[in-house]
Amino acid sequence: MARVTTGITSSHIPALGAAIQTGKTGDDYWGPVFDGYKAIKEWIKQPGNMPDVVVLVYNDHASAFDMNCIPTFAIGCAEEFKPADEGWGPRPVPDVIGHPDLAWHIAQSLILDDFDMCIFNKMDVDHGCTIPLSMMFGEPEEWPCKVIPLPVNVVTYPPPSGARCFALGDSIRAAVESFPEDLNVHVWGTGGMSHQLQGPRAGLINKEFDLNFIDKLINDPETLSKMPHIEYLREAGSEGIELVMWLIMRGALGDKVKDLYNFYHIPASNTALGALILQPEETAGEALDPRVVHSGHSLATAAE
Repeated sequence: MARVTTGITSSHIPALGAAIQTGKTGDDYWGPVFDGYKAIKEWIKQPGNMPDVVVLVYNDHASAFDMNCIPTFAIGCAEEFKPADEGWGPRPVPDVIGHPDLAWHIAQSLILDDFDMCIFNKMDVDHGCTIPLSMMFGEPEEWPCKVIPLPVNVVTYPPPSGARCFALGDSIRAAVESFPEDLNVHVWGTGGMSHQLQGPRAGLINKEFDLNFIDKLINDPETLSKMPHIEYLREAGSEGIELVMWLIMRGALGDKVKDLYNFYHIPASNTALGALILQPEETAGEALDPRVVHSGHSLATAAE
C-alpha cells in the first residue's frame, strides 16, 4: 500500500533559481538561505526518507494557464512535464517525470470525493514546481523521484478557501493509501510566506504572522484553515494567499504531526521564506539538530 510519509513546505522564489544558475548560493546575501536548506537536503538522502513520488502543490505563474483557463485545482497525469519558458527560456533543469498510474488514481479518487479536478495530460511546469525540486535536490542530471504536479489557483480571485484546501489534503491522503503499490509518497506545499509584489505595500513582510502561521499549521491546522482570504491579504500581502497551499500538505498528514525541521529566513528577494519537514506523529522519525533555525535581517539564529 502507498502511504504519505512526509510533508515538506518550501518557498518557490524565482530568484533562488537565478542564484543557483549564477553561482551565488554561497555569497553574503544568498548563503544563509541555502545554508538553511542544507539540513533538508541531507535528511532527504538518508535511507527511508527519499520519496518515490512527490505530490507537488504549487501555483502556475501564467505559464500553463492564463485568463482563458484558470482551474481552481488541477492535476498533471502525464508521463513527463517540460520546464516552462517564462520569458527568458526554460530553466536549465531536468524534465519532471510523472507517475501516471498514481496520478490517475488520485484524480479519480478526488473527483469521486466531490473535488472537481482539472486533469492535464500535457502541461509545462514553471518555477513554482521546479524551484522546490532544486532546493531539495540541487542540480542533478535527473530528479531522483517522480512528481505529480498539482497546481492551485492563488493568482486570480477567487482562490480556494483554506478549509477547502485542508480537506483536499485529507482526500489526497485517502487516495494515496488506497493505491496498491508500495510507495513512499511526500506531499509538498509550496509558495509564501508573507510577501507583496506590487502596489503601495510592495515589499511587505510580516514575521509575526508567518511564525504564528507555522505554529498553527503544526499544532492547530483546523482553526488555521478557517482564516478568511481578507486576513491573508491584510497580514501577509497579496501573494501571501499562496499559504493556503501549505494547508493541502498539512491535510494530507492527519491530525497530529511532529515537526522535524523548521527554517525561516527574511528577506529572500522581497519574500519571507519558510521550509518545514513534518511527519505524522505515529510514524515520525527523529527531529534534526538544530530543529528550529531562523536567520536574516533582525532575526537572531535560533536553535531548539
